Amino acid sequence: MTQKEIHNQRLQKEAEHVSLQCYTRRHFIKESAMGLGSLALGALLGSCGNNPSPIANNFFDATNPLAPKPPMFTGKAKSVIYIHMAGAPSQLELFSYKPELSKLDGLDCPPSLLEGKKFAFIRGVPKMLGPQANFRQHGQSGLWLSDNLPHLSTVIDDMAILNAVTTDQFNHAPAQLLMHTGTPRLGRPSLGSWVTYGLGSENKNLPGFVVLTSGGNNPDAGKSVWGSGFLPSVYQGVQCRSEGDPVLFIKDPDGMNRDLRKASIDAINKINHEEYQEYKDPEILSRIAQYEMAYKMQISVPEVMNINDEPLYIHEMYGTKPGEANFANNVLLARKLVEKGVRFVQLFDWGWDTHGDSAGNAVDIGLINKCRRVDRPITALLLDLKQRGLLDETLVIWGSEFGRTPMQENREGKQMPFKGRDHHAAAFSMWMAGGGIKGGTSYGESDEIGYDVVSGKVEAFDIQATILNQLGFDHEKFTFESQGRPFRLTDVAGKVLHEIIS
Repeated sequence: MTQKEIHNQRLQKEAEHVSLQCYTRRHFIKESAMGLGSLALGALLGSCGNNPSPIANNFFDATNPLAPKPPMFTGKAKSVIYIHMAGAPSQLELFSYKPELSKLDGLDCPPSLLEGKKFAFIRGVPKMLGPQANFRQHGQSGLWLSDNLPHLSTVIDDMAILNAVTTDQFNHAPAQLLMHTGTPRLGRPSLGSWVTYGLGSENKNLPGFVVLTSGGNNPDAGKSVWGSGFLPSVYQGVQCRSEGDPVLFIKDPDGMNRDLRKASIDAINKINHEEYQEYKDPEILSRIAQYEMAYKMQISVPEVMNINDEPLYIHEMYGTKPGEANFANNVLLARKLVEKGVRFVQLFDWGWDTHGDSAGNAVDIGLINKCRRVDRPITALLLDLKQRGLLDETLVIWGSEFGRTPMQENREGKQMPFKGRDHHAAAFSMWMAGGGIKGGTSYGESDEIGYDVVSGKVEAFDIQATILNQLGFDHEKFTFESQGRPFRLTDVAGKVLHEIIS
């Protein structure tokens, strides 16, 4: 055999070896009954015990995985507006009336409140700090509310105030993650993603889950608080803006008209469909849906996110300023979005971290200024939803990641230059309204200085369980299989707060 023949034979064997390797991979992925594609699809459509995934019967509508889906039972709410004050406002200057704390103002903090406790910043012995607001009773219910929220006092009979909320996290990011994803660690789906996964959206031209931020920053936990985690990515929150283009890159580039955009998306999704038929990867379906949704959003989103056409009385009611990026504009947009069938609207307003390290972060200065910016639009939201017949089917939640201490913050044993309070995980306040919630209700109680819970303890899991219940889901059976086991939003905890449900 000549040298050339030997060389050619070697090349042929190498080519056959490479071909065999490729065939083996394809065989494993494509043809094996337990291939990776099948495993991934099985996880997506998996069940927990005898409770199949609520998406299993209609997930294969690849053109619209956000199609409306029935809940487990008839819920009283169809949509949610969740308002989160990132940074944690002081419950002692807003909802939690503690006259006994006034008597301790300026005194050294008792050792019993410090021994064995962990705080974010307090060191040594701080001074007690009395309430920096006046409280009054309002409405037929006679619920207590501070003068920092004069507008909200007019709708207090529509609200259920939770005065004994607690958490085990006292740093912002993990506490925000716990409140919105059910764990202080990264990687789990957000509440809005769970809701959209279970119910879909009533508007095929808009996302099921929209996020609006104000205050100049995103929350400390970042965009993970509206991420989809291990759920298909089509269920993650879509962040929109009240200033400029509502969604980045929503406009076509120069030289790209509407017909050309549609033709390009059709071509891309044809390839995606072929890829799905070969590999059965469920994330390909999400990719297809997202391309289609992006195309639809180019028309629908600019229209619904435009508040310029709202009547003058609505702008006066909310205190909106078209063209600006502010909280009031976002609240009005939230009403417009749920009115158009968006399932879950999340509002984050940053800047509520009242440590007392500056005037803007003082409970007697900065907190008051923040309240002035949110009090009017939140009140307008409840009134506007009610006058449109939407409050009964829209669940509104107001809250934060934790509360503030009854003692004044000090750092390294030195008192802060302004009046402020440290992070406090043991007791704080939240409220709910609409969506089948019993208005004019106060549930739970903290002790006489607002330090610890004495009755009606509420955890993040309880709030999540109650929200799901109002939407028609049993939080213990509403699961998604990932990593070989079923997961649920409330993990292994949570109880529905039947006491605040009408």
